[in-house]
Amino acid sequence: MLAQPLRASRQLLARAARQQHAIIIRRTLITPTAIRQADLVQDMYLKELKAYKAPPVKPTDAEGQVQKFSMPKAPASPEEADIANDLKAYEDQVPEVEGQAVAGSAAPPEQDWFEDPEEETDVPPGATH
Repeated sequence: MLAQPLRASRQLLARAARQQHAIIIRRTLITPTAIRQADLVQDMYLKELKAYKAPPVKPTDAEGQVQKFSMPKAPASPEEADIANDLKAYEDQVPEVEGQAVAGSAAPPEQDWFEDPEEETDVPPGATH
């Protein structure tokens, strides 16, 4: 006898739980969540951003920011007389050739930079030939 009312109450509780679950699901789908709600700060920011007008640019705005441009001085052209004198001095120079003695001095002795290494015959102590 008790089994039937317990079964009925169990069924009623299960049905009520399903209905509650369906109502909760329906509520979350219909009502906006925190993500879906309008963000007041973002709306204010976008409204102010759209209403912003940039100030017009004047030619005097760059006065303190940019240096005045001035043409550099033209380079001085070389003097023709100096070039002729320099060329003559260059032609009059005596070239220095390695291995030749300068006029009035003896030629330095030739050095042999490549030396054959002497073959050393190391004999260990106590060894005899």
